[in-house]
Amino acid sequence: MKGWINGIGWVTAAGYSGGRSTDQQPLCSGSVVAPKRKQIFDKPDLRFGRLDEFSRIGLGAIALCLRDGGAEEWSDKRQIGIVAASRYGCLATDIGYLETMIPNSGALASPKLFVYTLPNSFLGEAALRFGLTGNTLVLNQEDETAGLAAVRFALEDLSWSEQPAVLAGICDLAPPVEFARADEYPGGLFMLIEKEPASAVASYGEVELRGDDIFFAGHQVADFRSLVGECLGMLIR
Repeated sequence: MKGWINGIGWVTAAGYSGGRSTDQQPLCSGSVVAPKRKQIFDKPDLRFGRLDEFSRIGLGAIALCLRDGGAEEWSDKRQIGIVAASRYGCLATDIGYLETMIPNSGALASPKLFVYTLPNSFLGEAALRFGLTGNTLVLNQEDETAGLAAVRFALEDLSWSEQPAVLAGICDLAPPVEFARADEYPGGLFMLIEKEPASAVASYGEVELRGDDIFFAGHQVADFRSLVGECLGMLIR
């Protein structure tokens, strides 16, 4: 099962960018700040400002990934899927919503936050904005320490479906302190994985699934962070 990584974009503690506009490893420790609309989109956009932080980070990373891969602009709908792996999902939004619901027997429950109390809400936002009609889902990667679950699923999806491309990545806000782990890098980062090399831009390289193992440019990668580093030509640890 093979594919080509043709775009990379992220909103992490390193900032927000596409893979062709940076010389640093984007998955790093630190605080993640949800982007403002003008940092991702040039034109005014009222909907973006209403999104919760989890959705803004995920949608921002997808937008920058498509832009990096030369696939942001569209006129006809595209059969492109999205697979997002997350350890905590929209937990922070759920907590925020409950804090508005508990007082006054729920009389002041926030309808704005309620809309985003599902971890896949931002996938719908991305599909609407970029004309994506492929399969979409969020994977829980609680037991997936390597963070490669979304890439595996994307390559499997490409092998048996008619979709020409899948956006695969991770999305997480910083967790509550009591849940935090040493190997976590909060933020959103997506890769545009296609069945063929891109025509509009140079491809980062070929990625392959052999059994449960992921190989990039012919050699095995240990985890998602290493795969990103390989694509950017750095192998920063």
